[in-house]
Amino acid sequence: MSNPYESEKLVAEYLFFHYADAETVSGGMPVPREALDFPARLVTELTDFSRPAERVLDLGCAVGRSSFEFARTAKSVLGIDFSSAFIRAANILKQDGRLSCEVVLEGERMEKFTAQVPDSLDVSRVLFETGDATALRSDIGSFDTVLAANLLCRLPEPARFLERLPGLVAAGGQLLLATPFSWLPEYTAPEHWIGGRPSTGSSWDALSEALDPHFELQLSKDM
Repeated sequence: MSNPYESEKLVAEYLFFHYADAETVSGGMPVPREALDFPARLVTELTDFSRPAERVLDLGCAVGRSSFEFARTAKSVLGIDFSSAFIRAANILKQDGRLSCEVVLEGERMEKFTAQVPDSLDVSRVLFETGDATALRSDIGSFDTVLAANLLCRLPEPARFLERLPGLVAAGGQLLLATPFSWLPEYTAPEHWIGGRPSTGSSWDALSEALDPHFELQLSKDM
């Protein structure tokens, strides 16, 4: 399967989505205010911090903002993405603390943007690698917290990913899933969708049915 996430344009868009702030938007850059800090808010608003997490897995980490955010509290964070271009960008951010790019302002007008990792973070706790969420390496182990954001409905076979989750989340650990259920045939053939069709019912119900034997739902939130 070819990877659609390798272009410089998409890297720039994801850098902007992950790292743009209120000051950037006030300057007229094109991002809805409610989308600001979304990858960081996934961590701060969904994680139960009363349960200490030594090992965290961020699947579909893209350019790394959630992974870096986890480093505020976790001792070890592994960010995995299918895109080698995203992982290169995340590693540059880890090494240099910043990465500049150009994003579309409107039409053919471009604007320079610099993504920056907050200085307060210990980036040495974070490791990035390329990988397939449906075919993770066998020695990856288990984690106290696993995040998979905007990933499920971009996988060719999401059921394979769901089957792997019980072995990835350590006993008493946390699974954090965020998905818009925006199933698209170019990413996932309809026969592999988790719900979302008249014959299968809602994706929420189908996902709950798949996870209920292994996980207890403790929080549901519109992000």
